[in-house]
Amino acid sequence: MPAKLMRAHRVVGTKQTLKALEAGRAELVYIAKDADAEVTNPVREGCARLRVDVVDVDTMAELGRACGIDVGAAVACVLKE
Repeated sequence: MPAKLMRAHRVVGTKQTLKALEAGRAELVYIAKDADAEVTNPVREGCARLRVDVVDVDTMAELGRACGIDVGAAVACVLKE
């Protein structure tokens, strides 16, 4: 599990991550490999454009657990301090 994600200031979800990217607040983005590409592609594109590193996580369930939520998450973002 992404240890940095567990203890960091973060946002969970595609919309919140895209907002953080556009605001220049995203430090690192996690994307679940089993998430729908239609959901994750805009985030991947934003990360590439803004040069934010992406970490792939095996499953949405694993990413959700790392974020401390009971459901799967397609995308999560560590925010700059």
